[in-house]
Amino acid sequence: MQDAAAYYQVAIIGAGFGGLAMAIRLLQRNIHNFVILEKSDEVGGTWRENQYPGAACDVQSHLYSLSFAPKTDWSKRYAEAPEIFQYIQDVVQQFNLREYCQFNSEVVHTEYHEKDCVWHVALKDGRQLSCQYLVFASGPLHVPQIPHIKGIEKFQGKVFHSSQWDHQYNLNSKVVASIGTGGSAIQYIPEIAPQVKQLYVMQRTAAWVIPRDERKYLNIEKKLFKQADWFRKLHRARLYWSNESRAIPIMQPSVMKYTQKLAEAFIRFQVKDKQLAQKLTPDYIMGCKRILVSNKYFPTFNRDNVELVTDAIQELTADSIITKDGKMRKIDCLIYGTGFITDPRIYLQPFSCIGEHGVELKQAWKDGAESYYGISHKGFPNLFQLLGPNTVLAHNSVIFMIESQVDYILQMMDLVAQSQSNAIVVKDQVQDQFNHDVQDMLNNTVWQSGCVSWYQQDGGKNFALWPTYTWKYWLKTKSLHPSDFRLISKAA
Repeated sequence: MQDAAAYYQVAIIGAGFGGLAMAIRLLQRNIHNFVILEKSDEVGGTWRENQYPGAACDVQSHLYSLSFAPKTDWSKRYAEAPEIFQYIQDVVQQFNLREYCQFNSEVVHTEYHEKDCVWHVALKDGRQLSCQYLVFASGPLHVPQIPHIKGIEKFQGKVFHSSQWDHQYNLNSKVVASIGTGGSAIQYIPEIAPQVKQLYVMQRTAAWVIPRDERKYLNIEKKLFKQADWFRKLHRARLYWSNESRAIPIMQPSVMKYTQKLAEAFIRFQVKDKQLAQKLTPDYIMGCKRILVSNKYFPTFNRDNVELVTDAIQELTADSIITKDGKMRKIDCLIYGTGFITDPRIYLQPFSCIGEHGVELKQAWKDGAESYYGISHKGFPNLFQLLGPNTVLAHNSVIFMIESQVDYILQMMDLVAQSQSNAIVVKDQVQDQFNHDVQDMLNNTVWQSGCVSWYQQDGGKNFALWPTYTWKYWLKTKSLHPSDFRLISKAA
């Protein structure tokens, strides 16, 4: 049992990519007095939880990995979930991170004590600890979105969310309804279609889906990646800049219309039925919602046992799903491919968080989640966040952003030590100006072109995405400006 009075210099919440990256960089700084609090019984974050059929990353393998913990033998350009999860396991072993992990340690409350500049953390099992620095690394997408459907309590069949896939349930010869056409659904739908007797794909909004290079790496390439580090770094750099070029049409909607023509042609090429292809073609500008990547999704609709249903769901009965047009379809299983809760008021942290003057973070975010570079929050000293507001990406690898943020956090910790103070927090006016500038940059992008997406809160404000190139983010966070922060010392 952990000592109730346990004190750490750094407490990290979450053992996904962000939390592990933070831990490794602390170790490289010879900082060992830290803990990783993980609500589950294993590391891995989204790659621990999302183990549905076909789960894979839509960022290239060599780029979706830590630059300071490279993997040279990725099997193919876009890794699937099991290989990514194994990579995470290997990294944990390489840096002996399990020694710092406390599993089954769900945080329920965090509170900053102004007198001693210390964060107090309460866990669900009753344990408590304190720390100088608190790092939120729980990720932006981890609480399943379960829509309420009239009559769901009557349904007698199997029901599960894609992130809670029931691998014990045999889908063979079953009639299945899948709700949603987002990033998870477009991956598992092609995988389960050959198994099931009938698959109904319940589509509310069509998604833009583009092809990707599924090529496997040759043995000679893997050998070169391992023996010639310059070759691996060159390959990673090429992937980075290739992805970065995708931001051009996103920030210039007039350019996107040409890319969109190619995507439309891709749909018509892959779907035989012209009317069906039309139903699968979105009516909003490409990029306004997340652009998905798959070679298998559209051809799935050429199968005789797959039906695209565009009528809204009215209700469920004991054995059927009924749509607004009155049509009843008998089903054995209902799968939610509906993504995750993205309400900015609980963005990244479903627990309570109390900062200076007793202000709760959800209250501070009542008009929308805001921070400074997604890392520091006014009124919350020594609280740091990874992939915080307006730092999620739609065109490149979030690992790049995580590494930039971790280095920035280390600079903030260095400033506290050098100034012989105890805490650091961004100045109110600095954060306010930063967020004003971010929203200005977002105004002329495709993300704000009229559709409703998970990037936005009620009212249309985009609280999730970084509005421009990631290299600009790296330049902005490469060197900390002390004048942007308020340094705090313990009360005498």
